[in-house]
Amino acid sequence: MINLKVFFTSILSLTFYPFLIIGQQQKAATSDDAIKVDINLNNKMQAIEGWGSSLCWWAGQIGSWEESKADSIVDLITSPDKLNMNIFRYNIGGGDDPSHIGGHMAKGTIGKRAEMEGFKSSENAPYDWTADEAQRNIMLKIKQKRPDAIFEAFSNSPPYWMTYSGCSSGNMDPEVDNLKPEYYDAFCNYLIDVCKHYKDTYGIEFKTLEPFNESTSSNWKYLGRQEGCHFDPETQIKIIRLLYPKLKKSGLKTVISASDEASLEKFIIALKAYQHTGDIFDKLGQLNTHTYAGTNDQRKEVHQIIKTVDKEFWQSETGTGSLRNRSTGLKNNLLLAQRMFDDLNLMQPQAWLDWQISENSDIWALIKADFTKKKFTIIKNMFVRMQVTRFVKQGYSLLETGSRSALVAIDKENKKLVVVLNNPEENKRDFLVDLASVGTPDKPVEVYRTSANEDCKYLPTTNVVRGKIAYSAPALSLTTFLISID
Repeated sequence: MINLKVFFTSILSLTFYPFLIIGQQQKAATSDDAIKVDINLNNKMQAIEGWGSSLCWWAGQIGSWEESKADSIVDLITSPDKLNMNIFRYNIGGGDDPSHIGGHMAKGTIGKRAEMEGFKSSENAPYDWTADEAQRNIMLKIKQKRPDAIFEAFSNSPPYWMTYSGCSSGNMDPEVDNLKPEYYDAFCNYLIDVCKHYKDTYGIEFKTLEPFNESTSSNWKYLGRQEGCHFDPETQIKIIRLLYPKLKKSGLKTVISASDEASLEKFIIALKAYQHTGDIFDKLGQLNTHTYAGTNDQRKEVHQIIKTVDKEFWQSETGTGSLRNRSTGLKNNLLLAQRMFDDLNLMQPQAWLDWQISENSDIWALIKADFTKKKFTIIKNMFVRMQVTRFVKQGYSLLETGSRSALVAIDKENKKLVVVLNNPEENKRDFLVDLASVGTPDKPVEVYRTSANEDCKYLPTTNVVRGKIAYSAPALSLTTFLISID
């Protein structure tokens, strides 16, 4: 005789399996310790201009590889169904004293790839436009692959012959300016000449020109490991005042960005110095910062200053760990994702960029490259980043949710909602996503997840139950929900 209770329970389990799973998760996630993510379409923040990376040093190496390998990497980086990057920073190399070539930079912890080529080998030498071929090759491939690509030109150091030390890695005292005042004009001309060359020869017009890089840092020293130059805020101001009218007269649409400091503390100092002048913000088209260091209180302070001056704003470079730290692991990648969430939710930049794409360690890379053997492998960090950049597309607006663990975006038509949940902990985390204010989507929710055993994997669709998604995130995971709204 059939046990009817068991029979109907089995049928219900098969028919409504997705709802039962959600119900089980809902019970867990509605506990007091669940992370609440409240979504309201009225809480729009910045529209995303894009995602990207600096081209040096990886492009300066991979641009000389066989074309098929270079093309494969460019495809991984730019394809909308992969990393979907559309913003790239081209490094205008200063070039070091020829007698230093193969020396302090090439033999440092970074290696040969940090030894950038300049376009003028001495003050009276003509421009050598054949220099820096490899980085240029990658930029041209990106332009072909992504016609919508946005490029910024940036400088780590002036040419060595403009400096006090005669070395493009910094001054004898790393806390002292290295550019001689008599070369301020020549430095501005050098940067503009390179920008004009790329516009006239290759049709690439840089959106922005960044004349400084981490310029108040004390890292840049004589015979150092890479190009770098100290510029006090007062010197930055002098150069911006010189560069601005020259750039206006050049015929280029390129605008100045600044100040690309290494930490938010240094960036705030530079911003306040600019504010005191009364004229510098008028000469800047965009503000940039790096977030190698910074607190969430500093992120909030940066946002308030940016809001006051009403300028476009990029987080233009970041990374985690030390160049000497060769540790790997998903947790490290998820901690960088958390920095990304904090930057985007609290500072609210329109763009978020990595320092490197290809490097020898996954703490500095989305794609791991062996520059000597000219080989590359896809690593976990690429999928961690893809969980955001593939789905939060250019033009989407971020939404404020009150949760550090969530990044939420909506498309221009308010029809596609993206919810990304981060769990960098070594135990599961419960989330409760409240969609009551946006209605009840009648289509299944698509789910993608990266974890120890998953690489942006498509999971069985789930459903919204009573205006909420209850979700128990596995340890060390990043999960993306795609929700269609009528």
